[in-house]
Amino acid sequence: MLDDFLPAYDVNEVHSTSVDAPPEAVMEAARALTARDVPLLVALMALRAPWRMGRRSVGAPLFGQFARAGFVVLRDAPTELVIGSVGRFWRPTSGVREIEAADFEGFAEPGYAKAVLDFRAEPSGAGTLLVTETRIQGTDEHARRTFRRYWRVIYPGSAAIRIAWLRAIRRRVERGQPVSSPSASARSS
Repeated sequence: MLDDFLPAYDVNEVHSTSVDAPPEAVMEAARALTARDVPLLVALMALRAPWRMGRRSVGAPLFGQFARAGFVVLRDAPTELVIGSVGRFWRPTSGVREIEAADFEGFAEPGYAKAVLDFRAEPSGAGTLLVTETRIQGTDEHARRTFRRYWRVIYPGSAAIRIAWLRAIRRRVERGQPVSSPSASARSS
């Protein structure tokens, strides 16, 4: 699925959880999730970029926050959401470069890294397997080396955030919390 956008990559991480609900309900819960639902994300992002964490942002859907931070939607389907970004993520400000979704795949300007983040809900037995995968690829050798050094430092926190995010989605959907969100109604397939 991510092969459509970033088939070759320098680093990646994959995490999953089982959810007792249909795939579409799981993805609706994923789209409605807020930073408040994932306290670990708030804490670690506040350490990285305290100027970005405001009261309003913790109650807003996470995917909308990613869009405001420069991520673009690459695929939005009922059971999958793929977002991507180009940046110098190793810098304190992330050095995100604004691009259009149509330009993501071909972007090759030296000194950047391309990142994709995927959430997909796959039928599994009586429920759903919710999977998140992140892939990052440097656009040149210097960016690859720089990002790999950065990744060695942040990977444990990144993995912990992804796992906490999946658990929060599972809790939300299994507790029957409302899943309607502005992004769900604005979604296009």
